[in-house]
Order: sequence, then structure tokens, then C-alpha cells
Amino acid sequence: MMKKFAIAAGAIGVGVGAYAYTNPGVFGGKQKRTIMILFGPPGAGKGTHSPKIVTQREIPSLSTGDMLRAAVAAGTDVGKKAKAIMESGGLVTDEIVVGIIKDAAASEECKKGFILDGFPRTIEQAKKLDAMLAEKNEEVNSVIALEVPDAVLTERICGRWIHKESGRSYHIKFAPPKSLPPGEKATEKNMKDDETGQPLMRRADDTEEALGKRLQGYHAQTVPILQHYAPKGIVTKCNANQKPDAVWAEIEAALKKI
Repeated sequence: MMKKFAIAAGAIGVGVGAYAYTNPGVFGGKQKRTIMILFGPPGAGKGTHSPKIVTQREIPSLSTGDMLRAAVAAGTDVGKKAKAIMESGGLVTDEIVVGIIKDAAASEECKKGFILDGFPRTIEQAKKLDAMLAEKNEEVNSVIALEVPDAVLTERICGRWIHKESGRSYHIKFAPPKSLPPGEKATEKNMKDDETGQPLMRRADDTEEALGKRLQGYHAQTVPILQHYAPKGIVTKCNANQKPDAVWAEIEAALKKI
């Protein structure tokens, strides 16, 4: 089962957790934790491969959005600061986000390391992350970027239809529902869930226009960060435009370098 930030909310805000400061194998010792950043545009397969990394390395995938909500719900010091900013209509600062990551990283569940998904998004965030890790003589030691041509992503994403109640996903080309006659254009009338017969729907952002904007933003954010970490020799670009097993083989090769 994938650990998508399964750290207990009560652990958020510990900061100086007993484990983090008493086990030299984690901070400053011989045992080096896996601290990874995973990049991939919508439809690249992060949801397929991230759980495999979690299982193999026995480390959680940390979503900054999930952590932020957990910190606010737990009422930690960092969570209170974030809540106050959000309630006033402001944007949560990089310092607060890095603080939340710092607290989570000090938990028992992250003793072997962690994967960052969705952070950093800017060079400034990357530098703040680096500085936080350096406090414990640590650093990001793997950056994996799943790469797929935009045209392929457009076909993958824009052909998706979902059954809202169950979450079942279909694709007009790769996994069409039984209700779609061969060769016919997909419409709300002929796109039905196989099990219930209920109408399928498309996500509002699964359009070429919306996806184009998302991909443009992704590339603008990601390329500079990959360049930031490239001199350390820790960046691996995986061809995600192939069968899942082949993609995983490339990811495994990158994991062996850590």
C-alpha cells in the first residue's frame, strides 16, 4: 500500500523528534537516507511508479498539499501560521512549506528517507530546501524526471473519461467502455460505465487548452530545477513514453545509484 504521507498528523510539528536527533544513522551518520524529488507532467505515470519506489525503498511520498492540511488540522505551530495566512487570503510562504517538510522529515516514518512530490516548484524553493537539509548534513540525492512528449500526453489526457461515483477510468483509444461503438466519436450519450451503465464524464481540465497551459507551467518550473541539481550528477531523465515495465527499469537503475 502506498504511503502517500501516511505520517500521523500529531507527528507534524515535532521538528526535534527524538528519532531524528538520537539516531546518527539518519542525520550525519553512515546510513544515508534516500531524499528524492520526483517530477512528471500530468499523464506521465507518476501515480503508477511512485508507489513502487515507496515499496522498494520503504519511504513515504510527501505531498506538500497533504502535509499542509494535516498541519493545519493538527494545530501545530507551523499549521497555525499557515492557517492564519490562508484565512487572511494570503499565500503560504516558502518558509512555512519548508518548515512542514522539515517536521515531517524528522518523523519515524521518514527514517529511511522520503520522496517529494510537487515540491520544489521554483529555484528559490529548491535553495530553501537545500539549506534546510544542510542543517543536518543532508542533501537531495536523487531527482527523477519522467519525460513524455507533449503530443503523447495530450492523447493520454484528453481521451480520458471517468465514472464519478466509483472513480473508474476509461480512455476512448486505450480503454474504451463497452458502450462506445468502434469508430464512433465519444459523446456523453455513448460513454457509459461498464458496470452501472451510468454516464461517464470528463474532468474540466482534461481539455487540450487546459492541458496546454498546465504543461507550459510544468516545463517552465521543472527545467530550471533540473538544471539546478544537474551539476551534482543526481538527475535522471526517464523515458516514460514506453511500456510501464521499461519505464520502471530505468527508474530502478536510477535508484541503484543512490
